[in-house]
Amino acid sequence: MADGEHAEAFHAELLRRRERGELPAVREIVPAARTVLLDGIHGIDDRTGERMPGARERFARDLASWRVDPPQREGREPVEIPVVYDGPDLDEVAALWGVPAGEVAALHSRTAFRVAFCGFAPGFGYLTGLPERLHVPRRTTPRTRVPAGAVALAGPYTGVYPRPSPGGWQIVGRMPDPGTLWDPAREPAALLAPGTPVRFVAVGAGNGGAGALPAPRAGDFPAGRARAGDSPAGDSPTGDSPMGDSPVGDSPVGS
Repeated sequence: MADGEHAEAFHAELLRRRERGELPAVREIVPAARTVLLDGIHGIDDRTGERMPGARERFARDLASWRVDPPQREGREPVEIPVVYDGPDLDEVAALWGVPAGEVAALHSRTAFRVAFCGFAPGFGYLTGLPERLHVPRRTTPRTRVPAGAVALAGPYTGVYPRPSPGGWQIVGRMPDPGTLWDPAREPAALLAPGTPVRFVAVGAGNGGAGALPAPRAGDFPAGRARAGDSPAGDSPTGDSPMGDSPVGDSPVGS
């Protein structure tokens, strides 16, 4: 697909058609940066149990004739994520943006973000929204360990690491309580599902529990995301996940 917006629109159209019973049986629908993976399509009618020879081929031909409208971004309340903006790459990002380090928090937290897709690790969302002039390359040398809760930038994306891992993104801050990003006991387990609006809230390093992340509300999740088979966690293949877009990749993003 041409870009992330086309992928988002196509993903939404697939979910709508599945709800209306217009898709063949499919195990997973997984959005990514520029593709949407449909995994487990089989030629069996779920209502009758009868085999439908050539169902996948007919479906592939039908896709070419679909009219896919631009994504409809309804006015859901954003998930608010508190951030202490004291990351080790804050000065470098400020220099790339051409602003004092103290203005990074203001610019970043004023941005309306949206989860474009998930991947890399359960609970990791790739958030878009930063204007092109604020895109930054990943670090020349990735870190062997990035702590859970690190808020980082690379190319057009912002991400929050749900658990410790290697990573090459530019770290500008930290989320005080990253455990809410991924909770297997919650349904859905991932807080940041594709399509979720997100707002970062700057909090002070000495504020303790100030800005604690509220429990997710039902309205924070797009329709259908609580269903099994939508892979919001990012723990199954996305279909394109280039290393240049991965937090652990060692090639620059957007450079």
